[in-house]
Amino acid sequence: MSLLSLRDLHVYYGAIRALEGISLDVNAGEIVTMIGANGAGKSTTIRAISGLVRPRQGEITFDGASITNLPPHQIVMRGVSQSPEGRRVFANLTVFENLELGAYTRRDRSGIVGDLERVFALFPRLKERMYQSAGTLSGGEQQMLAIGRALMARPRLLLLDEPSLGLAPFLVQSIFEIIQDINRQGVTILLVEQNANQALRVAHRGYVLETGRVVLADSAANLLRNEEVRRAYLGE
Repeated sequence: MSLLSLRDLHVYYGAIRALEGISLDVNAGEIVTMIGANGAGKSTTIRAISGLVRPRQGEITFDGASITNLPPHQIVMRGVSQSPEGRRVFANLTVFENLELGAYTRRDRSGIVGDLERVFALFPRLKERMYQSAGTLSGGEQQMLAIGRALMARPRLLLLDEPSLGLAPFLVQSIFEIIQDINRQGVTILLVEQNANQALRVAHRGYVLETGRVVLADSAANLLRNEEVRRAYLGE
């Protein structure tokens, strides 16, 4: 059984159809990526899973139970957390305070301390800047903080929305290596990424979205070899 399953998901923004019947699955232990042009519905899919937008039709199940109409904090408590597009760190709070907010649904203080050390092991730069205001961090450091904050909820499924957006090329490679490290530590990942080449190189499987629909689903290796995908999304 899939850890996450979407079936015939429709999402509207007013009269605009953002998703038109998306179905996809993410199995435990996988990195699954969604690729597609701007406006294809990738971020809307992530927001629907997180409970930030309500589907007009369809169902979202996580670990065998429906989360379709749950509020976002309850979805986090079930084991799903998101690192949003644009990072959205709390600029006036310190790195440490941002990370603490990631654990806002938890009461296991000793576990929180352990996960804080885990985040600092993944992102040593965050430990160096623990008491620095998040708004003074570089773009790459803010992205590390956004991912670290999501990990503080101790998710079973981590939703990553455009983690490489706006980063220098040398940082992009580092972020994708860390994503693989997180996955090896047992966290399942659903990844939305404009950099389709990098995304498909770290993912196990991928879905191609166009105008709110899944038009292709395959292993990441096969999508990398697919001529249409190469022309449309890999610039080849």
